[in-house]
Amino acid sequence: MDASARSAGPDVVAGLTAAAVVLPKAMAYATVAGLPVAVGLYTSLVPMALYALLGSSMVLSVSSTTTLAILAGTELGLAVPDGDPAKLAAATATLTLLVGAALLLARVLRLGFVANFISTPVLTGFKAGIGLVIVVDQVPKLFGLHIEKTGFLRDVVAIVRHLPESSWPTIAVSLATFVVLVGCERLWPRAPAPLLAVGGAIAASWWLGLSALGVSTVGHIPTGLPPVTLPDLSLVAMLAPGALGVALMSFTETIAAGRAFARNTDRPIDANRELVATGLANAGGALLGAMPAGGGTSQTAVVRSAGGRSQLASWVTAAAAAATMLLAAPVLGLLPNAALAAIVIVYSVGLIQPAEFRAIRSVRTMEFGWALAACAGVLLFGTLNGIMIAIIVSAIGLASQTAHPRVSVIGRKRGADVLRPLSDEHPDDETFAGLLIVRPEGRLYFVNEQYVADRIATLVREYRPRVLAVDMSRVPDIEYSALQALMERERRVAAEGVVVWFAALNPDTLAVFRRSGFDRQLGPDRMLFNARQAIERYRSLAPAPAS
Repeated sequence: MDASARSAGPDVVAGLTAAAVVLPKAMAYATVAGLPVAVGLYTSLVPMALYALLGSSMVLSVSSTTTLAILAGTELGLAVPDGDPAKLAAATATLTLLVGAALLLARVLRLGFVANFISTPVLTGFKAGIGLVIVVDQVPKLFGLHIEKTGFLRDVVAIVRHLPESSWPTIAVSLATFVVLVGCERLWPRAPAPLLAVGGAIAASWWLGLSALGVSTVGHIPTGLPPVTLPDLSLVAMLAPGALGVALMSFTETIAAGRAFARNTDRPIDANRELVATGLANAGGALLGAMPAGGGTSQTAVVRSAGGRSQLASWVTAAAAAATMLLAAPVLGLLPNAALAAIVIVYSVGLIQPAEFRAIRSVRTMEFGWALAACAGVLLFGTLNGIMIAIIVSAIGLASQTAHPRVSVIGRKRGADVLRPLSDEHPDDETFAGLLIVRPEGRLYFVNEQYVADRIATLVREYRPRVLAVDMSRVPDIEYSALQALMERERRVAAEGVVVWFAALNPDTLAVFRRSGFDRQLGPDRMLFNARQAIERYRSLAPAPAS
């Protein structure tokens, strides 16, 4: 065996191992979105192959995920309420194409940083809500029930009310599938549990004639590669808002998974390149029947644990998906829907992380509230509205963290050239009569401008200095409205007979001062290199005893 074949060996094994996990899950996720199981296979072929060609991650596996499936299903349910197969296929192509277009537009606008916009606590709550929605959505299939879905809480009540109508053969299939999945997880962790569960369920369906016993099965799956599917342009306006939310979640999950499994020897994950790769993966998949796709954490973990080192593993998985479509479609039609529902539930409950909620609460009560709000938003207002609530909660959280920045009074450690905020821990720090040094911390912008201005005014009234020195060393940047507030505060303080100096301006802040002309208004004598120079100048101009 030559060196190239030996080097490819681990990736081939990893790709086949991942296929045994990814393909059954992809079919299950398609049912979550209300789509034929074949769509899951299509999504494991085209987007996965395109990302393997274009992505910056060495091992990231791109296909459907639980979060994207429920988001897509919600949007498609609104667009095609009657579930007409032809309309649903066109709507899926439209949605997936819009997701790809949104990601590519984000690359043009260099919005890769948006991946970090949703905070970890908010994302924890959002995913927990998604997990609960998916579980409740799949529970009726475990019992062979048919309910009208009207919302999370109403669906729970409807399930409880219809439990007496459950199908015992369907329950038996569900329990057997759970036993295989959970048993493999505990006793044989490296086994392809979803493949074993699907294979066993198909064998039981054929051998026992489960369909005749009232067990719902997948039914006919078309044989062959995915057909070309054209989008329905009349649905663009309806689907565009939801596509933005799906695109945001696709990119967030892709970046998170890519970074989680990157090794020190791998090339770095390039956020903007990921936008191009996932954008084209979705756009290409849209025309060949795929649903929205993104990087999957669990399937990428399988690739890594099986020894995958490059995107060759994803090519092998995509080839396995193509072979399945060409050779195994009739057999897959025997698969009970209850088995698929069990697979979805087992791999969705991981989205619900009580330990993560406890960890957040132990560190920051406020962020724990954000997590609960994001979770409740999904449950009460739906998944797509839940994204908006998660974004709003993150924005409010960001604003609240920066709305009240620290504004410290600075003193000098006695006998040392160390400047630090005055505190009860250092009662012997010295200040200088008539000189007040204040240090705001953080970016100054419209949210916190009034707070900082009021805080400085309060300190001036308290200390009654002759000179106010504003140490700007901890201010990386200043926004226009904050600059205006600072200039107004300088004028008011000057009207009270207090001279204002600014010290240690960072380059960006200094540039803002210069562009506004504030530096000329102050003059070189009132713009100092640092706070130590302010002390030296003040003592040279008006010597005063230290206090």
